[in-house]
Amino acid sequence: MSADPLHRAGTPQRSTTSQPPSGPRASAIEVRRSARRRRTVSAYREGDRTIVLIPARMSEAEEQRWVSVMLDKLAAQESRRVPGDAELAERAERLSAQCFGGRARPASVRWVTNQNTRWGSCTPAEGSIRLSHRLKGMPEYVIDYVLAHELAHLLVPGHGADFWRLLEAYPRTERARGYLEGVVAAERLPHLPAAGEE
Repeated sequence: MSADPLHRAGTPQRSTTSQPPSGPRASAIEVRRSARRRRTVSAYREGDRTIVLIPARMSEAEEQRWVSVMLDKLAAQESRRVPGDAELAERAERLSAQCFGGRARPASVRWVTNQNTRWGSCTPAEGSIRLSHRLKGMPEYVIDYVLAHELAHLLVPGHGADFWRLLEAYPRTERARGYLEGVVAAERLPHLPAAGEE
């Protein structure tokens, strides 16, 4: 056995799955193997990574299967925890404090179902922010980015250089924009018929 500290007895072994899924579940996936773990498999989110804990004895095929199962379970749990309008307002207040010194103060923040081409919108004169229902179930950092984007519009209307400089205060701007661009690109792909369709 090598002197690698990750392979010492009693220390969890780590590996990363080679093909993380695409789509809304996509994130960095880290698999941690443990000799102490006998049968159970569990998973949790750690920032923008997904950690899957499995027994050390599992084969690579079992690992891949369990990673997929656990990603499905996490996605189901997260979709049930969609924030309501009151929680959106709390998140907006927290983001305003963190990114804009509390200067962006919306009068209302709510989900809407009539925005199918935009992720969010803001009416600065009214102080109202609306987020598209299509964001529900997406990672929290993506929802927070759209909220931060609309909060920034309360301070700077339009998308000029001042606006983008202000939005740099949200640390995951580029990552969230990439995620949303991927969703839009996937929606534009030609529809492939499902098995049995003609």
